[in-house]
Amino acid sequence: MKKLILILLSWLYGLVVAIRNRLFEMEILHSKEFSIPTISVGNIAVGGTGKTPHTEYLVRLLYQEFKVATLSRGYKRKTKSFHIVQVDSTVSEVGDEPLQIKQKFPEITVAVDEKRVHGVEELLKSEKHHRPEVVLLDDAFQHRYINPGVNILLTEYNRLVTQDHLLPYGRLRERASNRIRANMIIVTKCPGELKPIDERIITKELEIKPFQNLYFTTLEYGAPVPVFPGKVKEAYSHIGSAVLLVTGIANPKPLKDYLRHHTIEIHELTFSDHHNFTNKDMERVEEGFLEIQSPRKIIITTEKDMIRIERLNHVPDIVKESLHYIPLEIKFLNDGKKNFDRKILNYVRENKNNFDLYTRANRF
Repeated sequence: MKKLILILLSWLYGLVVAIRNRLFEMEILHSKEFSIPTISVGNIAVGGTGKTPHTEYLVRLLYQEFKVATLSRGYKRKTKSFHIVQVDSTVSEVGDEPLQIKQKFPEITVAVDEKRVHGVEELLKSEKHHRPEVVLLDDAFQHRYINPGVNILLTEYNRLVTQDHLLPYGRLRERASNRIRANMIIVTKCPGELKPIDERIITKELEIKPFQNLYFTTLEYGAPVPVFPGKVKEAYSHIGSAVLLVTGIANPKPLKDYLRHHTIEIHELTFSDHHNFTNKDMERVEEGFLEIQSPRKIIITTEKDMIRIERLNHVPDIVKESLHYIPLEIKFLNDGKKNFDRKILNYVRENKNNFDLYTRANRF
């Protein structure tokens, strides 16, 4: 009975979303284009498809040649409207993901605004030497009020959008067929050794159109980094250690799978996605860590969770000494990097100064 109710609710939800999309297609609701290169990184499914590491990849690709800005809504922040993120901003002011990007790339402009059109307009009001030459739009695939020059859609290798269902029965925000709006589709979290036959199967499954480009990426984890470097008394490693894994993200499974291959045992403390950690949570972490009997042990968290933990005003000393985060980057598979980089760089180079000529004709 419950399944039937969820399917019915999914049908009603899908009808509402389909009507909304149709209104944009009929131009009853209007999408705005800007006289500046705009690149959207988004998904159709809720949960962790890897938007932040892919956005960071684009920042690394672009920021040494262009003035880059990122714009997101700042999920779970307590402020409203447009804000420029500073290195010393708080999670409650701007959200964890924008703050993470700003701390990693202090040279770029990071902004938050739940209304993306207004956010880009505010960015373009900046003084000329601060005005961005390209704007990266985080999680904007469903934000139809802005029409980006490049629309990048992410979908997970183990749960392609074509194999999922609409909310609330599944995880899709809109029908999988709407992937046709994407210029680029990236299959994320792939195995490191992806076989050509698997690429062909996925290409057929996703029904890639001639105007679309398909890429495959995998996750690459780095060595543990202390969250509180001033408190660490000795060098810690997760290799051959017992690990207390503390996460508050949508999908910790890839990190867990990675750690299983490098550690002797894993203990977990799992919180909800974007969880606002408290001092009481840190007491639970301390208790869980002390219960581990192994002489070699370490506390591991994610980079995103680290942003929400590092400024708590009471973290037990033993947690400060042992808590590390695992940095994460994405890697393109099977020579996809060269093609992807070239297309993105050419798009921005050709359009960054064409403020008066920027039309649908010279979009990506």
